[in-house]
Amino acid sequence: MTTGISLIRENAESMQPPRSLWVPFPLGRPLGKPNDKAFQHRVIAAALALLERTTGPVLEDYPEDAQTVSIEESAACPVSFGNTQADATTWAARLVSELTQMQPWYDLGKRRRNGRSLVGVAGEPMQTMLKKLGELLDSETLPTAELKWFKLAIEDAKVFYIEALTAQPGEYSAQAIEQILWHETHLGAGLRIFYERFTASPKLAIMARMVASREAIGGSTGEEIEINDITKKKK
Repeated sequence: MTTGISLIRENAESMQPPRSLWVPFPLGRPLGKPNDKAFQHRVIAAALALLERTTGPVLEDYPEDAQTVSIEESAACPVSFGNTQADATTWAARLVSELTQMQPWYDLGKRRRNGRSLVGVAGEPMQTMLKKLGELLDSETLPTAELKWFKLAIEDAKVFYIEALTAQPGEYSAQAIEQILWHETHLGAGLRIFYERFTASPKLAIMARMVASREAIGGSTGEEIEINDITKKKK
């Protein structure tokens, strides 16, 4: 008997697992707001309650939204992503350089959580994965022969960034963190390119869902890193 939590409803509808609880939270936060233990326990209890269903598939909506914090009250991110290796001419160089700025914040967050982290499903060092993702972007190819590795690598990378971004002091909103990740970092810019390349191919369009939700890829409220800036420099 199995049950699970789904952040992307379309995936649960198409895969039809035996029991699935859809939660209206941002990607990377299957239990809602970090450090809200009471809320997280309610989500887990709702998912486990689905085990009582004797027939399936079951897809049930979680009735609560996670607590939000207004962007005005959120702490400003102290990392200036746009300046990471500004003269780099490759995606690989930029992603590895950006990692050096994210690493101290990730390490700080991990220490605060007594060593706990959701990073590690891919089983590879973050620098190795980001360098390989950058090389795929530089060569303008899709990882069609390594889709399992690709999915695990980008999930690890997104969680790494989210855990690093939420390590800063003070309150923060999920919307602000998502905005920074997808529209103000080189990782976000690179993932948007992967998303666009998958959707451009009818045979591979469904794979775009594992890169990001349509909401994450959607509009921005601030300045964005130009996703084609490296290509322009090459020319």
